[in-house]
Amino acid sequence: MDIIQAGTAGYAPTRRTLCAGIAATLALPFPNKRARASSLDQLVIYGPPAGPSITLAYAVGKGLLRDVADKVEFKVWRTPDEMRAGLASGSMQTVVMPTTAAANLHTRGLGLKLANVMTNGLLYIVSRNDKITTFADLEGQGVTVPFPNDTPELVFDAALAHHRMTGKIKVERAGTPIEAVQMLLAGRINTALLPEPAVSAAIFRASTGGQALHRVIDMQKEWGTVTATTPIIPQAGLALTQSFLDDHPEQANALLAGLAQAAVEVNANPAAAASQAASALELPWPVLEASIPYSNLVALSARDALGSIETLLKVVTQSHPEMVGGRMPDASLYL
Repeated sequence: MDIIQAGTAGYAPTRRTLCAGIAATLALPFPNKRARASSLDQLVIYGPPAGPSITLAYAVGKGLLRDVADKVEFKVWRTPDEMRAGLASGSMQTVVMPTTAAANLHTRGLGLKLANVMTNGLLYIVSRNDKITTFADLEGQGVTVPFPNDTPELVFDAALAHHRMTGKIKVERAGTPIEAVQMLLAGRINTALLPEPAVSAAIFRASTGGQALHRVIDMQKEWGTVTATTPIIPQAGLALTQSFLDDHPEQANALLAGLAQAAVEVNANPAAAASQAASALELPWPVLEASIPYSNLVALSARDALGSIETLLKVVTQSHPEMVGGRMPDASLYL
């Protein structure tokens, strides 16, 4: 998939915050440590076709995970169903996934823990109509939302309810962000809710084709309004299966430390990060470079991000409890 460019920067974590995340990660206790070389020769890390995978691909490409395994690979999972199937079969053990999905699978007894948060939110509304500046401006419009019944739609539904606009916007669905981007570029729809880097991809592709698409609403800021908290959506994080933690405790520690270092470097030098990750994500490096300032990439331990995670899960539980396994997860979800 070739894809898109950005405009202005959103929330950017400070170097102090990111370095604090590294320190917290290094302090995580892992019992029964074993020697790396004798216990793990190869590891595949899976991530979504979205911003956090820039950090994953960069960490692998730059050798920041050399203390995790002799050979580390990064692979993209394309749909939430593919990701869930991989976890259920045991073929995926280290996976970046939506925090709501991690809560659901944990509550249902799959045997995994949420180790960190890798983005503080990367959802934006993109439209041909640059007159849209507030959520109220969407009334009477159609908005296409990808990943039905997953985090983007749940966040959008919460915003609709908050503004008492449920039923006043025609919500259409696309299977994936790629599908929604294609619909925008083909002129079949005017407005869509998209994650990065699909947002930057859509804007870039439109501009090269003589069209204009605009990033009109920052859903992170909207979430802050909906929840009366900070404008942070702890949208995705690294989940580790219990079997991986039992067999490779030292590698888990090294993995989290490596990702924390990668997040610092990606935010500090988006151009270098994009160049490193472009091949793995099959996206043009200018698109990835443009998307990084909007992707709010972090690598914070799940326990340090507990407040924002629980805010998200509580909102989802109120409206769609089945999405988190029927109830709020207990503290055993968090590594």
